[in-house]
Amino acid sequence: MSPYLDVYLAKIRLNTARVVERCRRMGLKVLGVTKGFGAMPEIVSAMAGGGIDGLADARVENIIELRNRGCKLPITLLRIPRLSNVGNVVRYADASVNSELEVIAALAEEALSAGKTHQVILMVDVGDLREGVLIEHALGTAGRISKLRGVNLAGIGTNVGCFGGVLPEVENLSRLVSVGRSIENRLGVSLEIISGGGTSSLLLVEKGQIPPGINQLRVGEGILLGTDTTHNRTIPWLYQDAFRLRAEIIELKEKPSVPAGTIGRDAFGNLPQFEDLGPRKRAILALGRQDVNIEGIKPVDRRMTVLGASSDHLIVDITDTDEDLGIGDNIAFSLSYSGLLSASGSKYITKVFREDER
Repeated sequence: MSPYLDVYLAKIRLNTARVVERCRRMGLKVLGVTKGFGAMPEIVSAMAGGGIDGLADARVENIIELRNRGCKLPITLLRIPRLSNVGNVVRYADASVNSELEVIAALAEEALSAGKTHQVILMVDVGDLREGVLIEHALGTAGRISKLRGVNLAGIGTNVGCFGGVLPEVENLSRLVSVGRSIENRLGVSLEIISGGGTSSLLLVEKGQIPPGINQLRVGEGILLGTDTTHNRTIPWLYQDAFRLRAEIIELKEKPSVPAGTIGRDAFGNLPQFEDLGPRKRAILALGRQDVNIEGIKPVDRRMTVLGASSDHLIVDITDTDEDLGIGDNIAFSLSYSGLLSASGSKYITKVFREDER
């Protein structure tokens, strides 16, 4: 059969509930980020069952699909809206993160035409250098947003741990809170939301160090995988095995560990390197780079080693495993966030939703 992704819904539901419970102790609401799994409705339902406060996705297309399937939860668009797509943003999303006044003005005009008020979260850059206005420009930008009819300045937020790898810390999140308080005091408004990042901020939650005033996190990786890539850690109170990718063995042979002949570049332009370990037992799987981001998967059995991959084949050294494997058997893989992103969006990988453990 084709490679398939086992999705254990009960574990996602439990991870969601644990994140929500810990965050609520600190006065935080949690948005479940759905982009990592393409907003598949079965997983969204599991998040909802875990008590999530709302959803967030970077793709308007995913939000439209959720609405068409009858999803009633509040949804925030996580990527800055395209000027060319403000109509869909207003129609399908309750809120969106923003940093460009031209786009916000277009959202306001569209919302007025539709008889709606669109909720705007102004993103503030506290150092990661992805989206957001600089701190010194936040008050002026907020003032201009507050004068627009059709949109409401619902709050401010920040992104950390993505482009620049900047970690969320008490200092930079406290600066965000200070910006929020300045906006409230100078403009005479009340901000409903001060959004302090995502999974990478859970470590501050664990330590009880989230600055007072931060009242929302946007969590995807932690709920789905129980990991925190930015801090290079597994989260000990969450499951790490809610997803398992499985692929079938199509060749099983002992071969030398170093190719014979002059070595050039592989099919993807890389110059491969090999260590002579003598003859090794190698499994070729019906899984390749066209199916999934190979760098984002690892064999569950750590005694196995991925040797490399082409478009259609994954080569795994299985010499040291105790498993009695044969042609037609499957090998299981855990996934990083990048692996889950690619596997979820791959039409070549079947998705299998399960309530049971295995």
